[in-house]
Amino acid sequence: MTKNPLFSTYARANLNFIRGEGAWLTTEDNRRFLDFAAGVAVNSLGHAHPHLVAALKEQADKVWHVSNLYEIPGQQKLAQRLCEATFADKVFFTNSGAESLECAIKTARRYHYANGQPDRYEILTFDGAFHGRTLATIAAGGQEKYLEGFGPKAPGFTSLAEPDIELVKQALSDRADKIAGVLIEPLQGEGGIREISPSFLKALRALCDETGSLLMLDEVQTGVGRTGKLFAYEWAQITPDLMAIAKGIGGGFPFGACLATGDVAEAMIPGTHGSTYGGNPLAMAVGNAVLDIVLEDTFLQKISDNGLLLKQKLAALADSYPDQIDSIRGQGLMLGIKCKQPPADLLAKLRDNGLLCVPAGDNVLRLLPPLTIGQEEIEVAISALNKSLAELQDDLSPEPSAS
Repeated sequence: MTKNPLFSTYARANLNFIRGEGAWLTTEDNRRFLDFAAGVAVNSLGHAHPHLVAALKEQADKVWHVSNLYEIPGQQKLAQRLCEATFADKVFFTNSGAESLECAIKTARRYHYANGQPDRYEILTFDGAFHGRTLATIAAGGQEKYLEGFGPKAPGFTSLAEPDIELVKQALSDRADKIAGVLIEPLQGEGGIREISPSFLKALRALCDETGSLLMLDEVQTGVGRTGKLFAYEWAQITPDLMAIAKGIGGGFPFGACLATGDVAEAMIPGTHGSTYGGNPLAMAVGNAVLDIVLEDTFLQKISDNGLLLKQKLAALADSYPDQIDSIRGQGLMLGIKCKQPPADLLAKLRDNGLLCVPAGDNVLRLLPPLTIGQEEIEVAISALNKSLAELQDDLSPEPSAS
């Protein structure tokens, strides 16, 4: 048997997909699966969306890479569209969510440095957060399972036990002259689809204004329509100073971005940051194509409508299987089934029954379908969930005693 040449960092399912269309994937042995994982919220418009495919093919015939030594027209266009649709004045393009977070962290620190406060470099974060896999972003997330074995935790990050405004007030009171910003996911993904209340985000915005700390949002998973708004911060009717995005903006092509207000971005002068591949012409072509679809008049409303329908049907399943399901979490098409046991067995049953989902922390099974799904796909998913839960219920039921 040939030795696997890959790092053993993934516990991969034994599935090999060779083609996809919409919300469906097909394996090399011709099995079809309904994809409610979407590459962990990446394939925002599903698989092989014709508009994205055409945009990528058209750009591939022109130029792939020139580096940021030169002007890249697609960057100007996409950045302008993102700024017009959000709080931002400036955009820096990256290759991934972690790199977008790295850029946000550096920008927050550099902002205070440029304003005569070089000691303000600490970032407040929250338990259960996930901000990436680099040394800085695992330190920001603060989860021991990601920190173990990689030496001392990178300094400059303090994780608070929960999104409690009194805890934030105390931390800022104790170290106001050291804290550069507060970093939070408006809806925790990897941590278990944990919802952050709009009232907390509003209070956090006010507190940052009061203390001069920057409000930094991680919308890598929640952004680009996933919750039913273009970005999740809109539900709380606030605006951040910095925001990291990725995943859905590329629709499957790897890239991200760091968005900032103008005064914050001004601190990042030539030489302070860079990226060899960030914002390459291929990525920009796809990103602009994604926005063509997501910014259509009715697109976001359909996400909200389908998300509500799916959540209601999941709530009915929770009522039917109280021994297995604790609750239903999330918003839009970023939903979670909080299970009473680790969801590994349910995840395996769902695969057997043709539905792909994503595990998360806190015994949660994530449902992150393409934003383009309709009622037909929702019914198929609910049917697979019902069948899988019923099979698990049978497995859990005690054998009847012999008479």
